[in-house]
Amino acid sequence: MSVVVPIYNEVSTIERVVERVRSVPLTVEIIAVDDGSRDGSGAVLDKLYETGRVDRVERHAQNRGKGAAIRSGIACATGDVIVVQDADLEYDPVELPTLLEPIQAGKADAVYGSRFQGGPHRVLYFWHSVGNQVITLLSNMFTNLNLTDVETCYKLVRADFMKRLPLTADRFGFEVEVTARLAQAGARMWELPISYSGRTYAEGKKITWRDGVAALVHIVRYNVFPPAGAWRAP
Repeated sequence: MSVVVPIYNEVSTIERVVERVRSVPLTVEIIAVDDGSRDGSGAVLDKLYETGRVDRVERHAQNRGKGAAIRSGIACATGDVIVVQDADLEYDPVELPTLLEPIQAGKADAVYGSRFQGGPHRVLYFWHSVGNQVITLLSNMFTNLNLTDVETCYKLVRADFMKRLPLTADRFGFEVEVTARLAQAGARMWELPISYSGRTYAEGKKITWRDGVAALVHIVRYNVFPPAGAWRAP
């Protein structure tokens, strides 16, 4: 499994995230993508690479956004399954083996970890949850899927599927774009409950209401105007 870790100014949490991923009983390739950090994150990644805790480090000279960082990681991933791991400690890698099971069993091409299917979670922002429900509902209306959490970070996807998807989103639009592309490609999709320990803005949370509004626009764009090509399933 290839674990892509997009990083932008996460110097205080990178090492802990990497150690959590390494403690999971799976053979994993960790690809860290430094998306133009200016807080010393790059130096920490150098140390983690030198000690073998991180397998590969990709760098963006300037901050290009989460989606751009994920695409850089996907391009060099060598595992048979790809998942994104945020560097902010909100998602617990201990859940990855369970999420991987439907793919290993040959039942799924993609598995989403849902924060809204009953798993334990930190109580935070009401309007964030409402916004997520609206985004998920609109996405489902276009994709004809019955997901409960389209914005989840934990999306495990078979690498052969992920690598051929025409992904273009640079920021948080990645989440709705990859969902649209998987649906259009005919991927078999599963959803399982996960825990969630969200951050406050004081603790470094980056997504804002502007990203939520942009996601609504992206849903229409990526579903109504899909690119042509041989990436779809026959």
